[in-house]
Amino acid sequence: MAHTLNNKKSEILELWMKNQLADSGLRDDLISNKDLRVQSEELVNALITNLNDNNINNSQSPDFDKVTELLGGISISRARQGFSPRETGNFILTLKEALLEILRQEPSDVNVLFEESLKLSRLLDNFTILTFETFIKGREEVILRQTDEITDISTPVIKVWDGILAMPIIGTLDSARTQVVMENLLQKIVETGSSIAILDISGVPAVDSLVAQHLLKTVSATRLMGADCIISGIRPEIAQTIVHLGIDLSQIITKASLAGALQYAFKSLRLEVKRSALEVNGIANIQ
Repeated sequence: MAHTLNNKKSEILELWMKNQLADSGLRDDLISNKDLRVQSEELVNALITNLNDNNINNSQSPDFDKVTELLGGISISRARQGFSPRETGNFILTLKEALLEILRQEPSDVNVLFEESLKLSRLLDNFTILTFETFIKGREEVILRQTDEITDISTPVIKVWDGILAMPIIGTLDSARTQVVMENLLQKIVETGSSIAILDISGVPAVDSLVAQHLLKTVSATRLMGADCIISGIRPEIAQTIVHLGIDLSQIITKASLAGALQYAFKSLRLEVKRSALEVNGIANIQ
């Protein structure tokens, strides 16, 4: 069998490419036919060149290290490009179909053909499992990276005035996110030397005892850095929830809106913002 497949590598490659291009789910928007052919040719050569009667029953054989390396790279790449698990798995499954078809075309005893086909199927099935496992790891890495990026984007620290920072929080606070919030806020306090930090929770859908504890930790950490912390965005329903839960926020400055928090911050820093009358073309405008 190994001798037969080795002599027909070009036929296998062409049949495999035909099977892939005939698939209605082929993502030609993510990979060109040229790149697909290059990947396919490399894998065919690595597999068939190293295939023999001694290793066909062992997909973990060192002879297949090159095959494993190629499949791992392709799976990771496709996970990052946005291929689905089915599309990635179909890459190796269509190779299996091509190999079995080539074997079927060879004159052979039925029992021998069955045994050889079974061995080859088991080998390719193991490679398919490896492909899926590597793809899942790649997809998990993508998800974790995107989660970290979203977390960073959703917890910006804004310098709204000299000495005043504001951090709008959108979404639910959990332990991991609270840690990111505290790190970003404390780092910004150090960088800017700000003395007041505003946590705006108008984008937090609900406040329970756990969220309240996370807020208290953030406030405590901010105070340890020598800055006062104001919590704004306390909606009526959130205020009722806090009261019902018996959470004590009496030691924390709270305001109903970000504007109210800014007014308090300006007053604390002895700053005064006034409207100025500007006359343009004889018309007085208030700005």
